Amino acid sequence: MADPNGYEVLSQAFVAEGVDTLFALLGDANMYWGTIMAEKYKVRLVHARHEHCAVAMADGYARQTGKVGVATVTCGPGFTQIMTALTTAARGSIPLVVFAGDSPTSAAWYVQQLELGPLATATGARYLPVKSVDRMLDTVREAFYTARQERCPVVLGVPLDLQKQPFPWGAEYSPSTELMPTPQRPAPDPALVDKLAAMIAEAKHPIILAGRGCIRTGAAPALEALAERCGALLATSLFAKGLFDHNRYGIGIAGAYASPLAREQFAACDLLIGVGAGLGHYTTEAGYLYPNAKTVQIDLNPRGLYQGLRVADMHIRADAKATAEAVLAKLGALNFQSAGARTPMLANQIAAMAARPDSKEFLVQADVVDPRPAMLELDAAIPKDWTVVSGGAHFAGIAVTHFYGRKAENIHVINDFGAIGSAFSVAIGVAAARNDGKVMLIEGDGSLMMHIQELETLRRQGIRMLICAVNDGGYGAEVHKFRAQGYNPAESQHGRGDIAAIARGFGLRGEKVNTLGRFKELFAAHDAQGSAELWDLHVDDKIPSAPYRRIHFGEV
Repeated sequence: MADPNGYEVLSQAFVAEGVDTLFALLGDANMYWGTIMAEKYKVRLVHARHEHCAVAMADGYARQTGKVGVATVTCGPGFTQIMTALTTAARGSIPLVVFAGDSPTSAAWYVQQLELGPLATATGARYLPVKSVDRMLDTVREAFYTARQERCPVVLGVPLDLQKQPFPWGAEYSPSTELMPTPQRPAPDPALVDKLAAMIAEAKHPIILAGRGCIRTGAAPALEALAERCGALLATSLFAKGLFDHNRYGIGIAGAYASPLAREQFAACDLLIGVGAGLGHYTTEAGYLYPNAKTVQIDLNPRGLYQGLRVADMHIRADAKATAEAVLAKLGALNFQSAGARTPMLANQIAAMAARPDSKEFLVQADVVDPRPAMLELDAAIPKDWTVVSGGAHFAGIAVTHFYGRKAENIHVINDFGAIGSAFSVAIGVAAARNDGKVMLIEGDGSLMMHIQELETLRRQGIRMLICAVNDGGYGAEVHKFRAQGYNPAESQHGRGDIAAIARGFGLRGEKVNTLGRFKELFAAHDAQGSAELWDLHVDDKIPSAPYRRIHFGEV
């Protein structure tokens, strides 16, 4: 029997690592391996129309499942296309493996030759090149191990000629899962637990601010119990939105998206306990959100200096849940109980804020809608068990703040790198992972048009999801910034194209929405059929979000 070649053993290794879905754009240096993955091992291949989108889809798959997302691109220009997607995944600590076909090592000249390593590492990803056939499987194992253990994207560079060579050593493969350290919950230092308990006992207005790390560790119930005992209010970073929506003392997002009520509470805060959150520039408003508070950071990797800011007065390097439980036990032993910042009146104010996050009145232009009641209506129409993916441009300041009562693990705001144009592809990856059609993407028209070709991917691959395109006829962030500075915004306005018609042109359902009161009916119609659909929501471009009004227009 002939020895298997590199394509074969590489495919076996990826399948052994648990890969069941592969996001791909195939070319010379990855097409044979990708075909074997699909045809021999029955891995689901989702063929994207752009390499960036393939990697962003894998990112979404990882965000939704918690598993390693896997994408593949070819060498040279196929690889240069994915820089933004790699950087976004690196900033978001998303575990990915990208099989990047590389130019042949034995070729004197190759038109698509490019050094992959410097570009990959510049994005914050790890780069692991396959340098020889005998080390091929070891390098695959290291790639998956690194992605899992370090929670980062890893580029696996595999030269085309090495893929073709025979592999005479036998294809026995031990996956990286067999080498992973036993999951642990590092306990906090008892001396620091005592110190934090003493700080809590002295505080009059404590706030617990939870980040994305609390979603991964399941720390929320322990944090709520701690907050109940000490009278703390509960807040989240943007990336943990929804974690405490069910709690009557959850004041929502901290930082740029914070409500006026939340900002008042942060201003009065005298002890801020950040848990599983970076406490960086946006979350803390560059350190000015809670100017009078002592700050404690609880994290597996706490930072003294982050994004140019002094993060905390005290750091506890430990698991979020274990620390909350230890502090709660200590307060119990001290028989400490306090109402803290909690009052019935504040609970009523929080409920009113959730019902109407932004009450400023605007005169709405003809044939468009106020995006704020539109988002409330959309939130009411979409079931709470759906996953909602949002881009991070201007419209997100309205969409994110007007969606309420959803589990944090079912909300993905794609703003890790501040790049528009990625949320659509991420949402496709989320939809492929859920595979039940219960995914809603909210994206701006400018962002969506960057990769509008992936509407065809939805139709071709039979991926069902809903898209709400918030269509203000331009790049809204720039439009509002221009107006705030007294400039003509015309160079950032391109007109409200008929995006619903574009969707229909790709074979999907598309509906133009320029009046309120339609989403309930539209959702019922969508739920009765089995394809992807786009709602082209025409919104008033002269209604800035509350964060923009405060930051750029000076609104108090």
